[in-house]
Amino acid sequence: MSSELHIYNSHARAKEKFVPITKDHVGLYVCGPTVYSEPHIGNVRTFSSFDMIYRYLKFLGYKVRYVRNITDAGHLTNERGEGVNRMESQAKLESLEPMEIVQKYTVNFHTVMNLFNALPPTIEPTATGHIVEQIEMVEKLIENNFAYEVDGSVYFDVTAYNEKHPYGELSGRKIEDLVAGYRDLDGQDEKRNSIDFALWKKASPEHIMQWRSPWGMGFPGWHLECSVMSTKYLGQAFDIHGGGMDLKFPHHECEIAQNKGCYDKGGARYWMHTNMLNFNGQKMSKSFGNSILPMEFITGSHDLLDKAYAPSVIKLLFLQTHYSSELDINIKGLQDAEKAWKRLFEAKQIVETLAGTAKQKTATSDKISELATACSDSMNDDFNTAKVMANLFELSSIVNSMKGGQIALNDVQEQDIALLKKTFTDYLIDIFGLTEPKQAQNDKLDEVMDVVISLRKQARENKDWATSDKIRDELAEAGIQIKDGKDGDVSYSLN
Repeated sequence: MSSELHIYNSHARAKEKFVPITKDHVGLYVCGPTVYSEPHIGNVRTFSSFDMIYRYLKFLGYKVRYVRNITDAGHLTNERGEGVNRMESQAKLESLEPMEIVQKYTVNFHTVMNLFNALPPTIEPTATGHIVEQIEMVEKLIENNFAYEVDGSVYFDVTAYNEKHPYGELSGRKIEDLVAGYRDLDGQDEKRNSIDFALWKKASPEHIMQWRSPWGMGFPGWHLECSVMSTKYLGQAFDIHGGGMDLKFPHHECEIAQNKGCYDKGGARYWMHTNMLNFNGQKMSKSFGNSILPMEFITGSHDLLDKAYAPSVIKLLFLQTHYSSELDINIKGLQDAEKAWKRLFEAKQIVETLAGTAKQKTATSDKISELATACSDSMNDDFNTAKVMANLFELSSIVNSMKGGQIALNDVQEQDIALLKKTFTDYLIDIFGLTEPKQAQNDKLDEVMDVVISLRKQARENKDWATSDKIRDELAEAGIQIKDGKDGDVSYSLN
């Protein structure tokens, strides 16, 4: 395995050696949250994955400019580019101003990402803060004959663009198939072609979020903001663009078209996409009742969960699967991830107490060196954290064998111990951003809670519901949540 970093490039559909445009510098753009509701766990997986990538690039010595936008104009689009203002819809539901919704859920997003120990991006621009630049890009696209105005709205002319550049190069879609797919849709549309998408939409009088433009009062299309902000802060050509697999088409495809239509450059050289999450083998969805929010994982408050799980447990579960692969979350997986988390940090703590005395290299020395190198090679192989985790588990077994005496310390060199310390710290702390398990539930509290849970169980067996409920409610007031399992087991967590 090469010691040089290779990345799977979604655009090339191949793994490629990473060569930054500017030596020792990396420009990284990731599509950020649309802040009209709480982030879901799929968002957390995507942003945790790119946090790991950001950390590793920094670890390799690159100076990284990491740009992650905030979509606060709220114009999520369908494949035809029609705007749906999520901010305004949610504002009406909550009887708030749209920008109150933006502030509320931006704060919520930052709170969640802080709990998951994600580093903040170096720049976090907002869509509403770049309206002027978005208007300028639309004007440039009109000037280049890749866009046209109709009654106050402006559309990207996909057919005109496709005559000079292949539309669909990222997703692999053919324009003929897209046209055929739209043939029967909305025959009265004002667009020249059914596949054209909105760059700027005319606002109706009741539309709250609107801005003055050369075409009248309106608002930008969703795809426009990322083209504008990525190129403003990273240049017309930059290194990496990331996001969820669901953004590949139409959002990222439209970004490339906008960038090439405006600058004759496609923006990013490497396109990276994270994959979807399932729960118990089923797509996570509100309609299925299995859409569990990050805070519900942390508090254990969702009915499908057996207990609360620390953010680092969830992150470790993510890391055990490659970022580009689908991941199925289930209770056993969470329980195993929690055990793995504790095991790895116990090994990290144990190695701090060990001292090797061997004067020469041994078979153990060679194995430790081999596994440490394998960690590096795996990360350089498109950030293969699953293989890194497997190597770290092998290293933890070696550490436990040293502690137990199966491997004598006089068979281990001082350099071997130093390498173990460095490897655990490098990956668990610096690259993966995991935090050490806390002794929030100490032995004495466990003993007390065993007694309280026993008394509550006895009350329930005696059908003394008033006492049972009183114990539960007063514990809740004290910040301790009781959770009754389906099989009769009772657990507790600290809120």
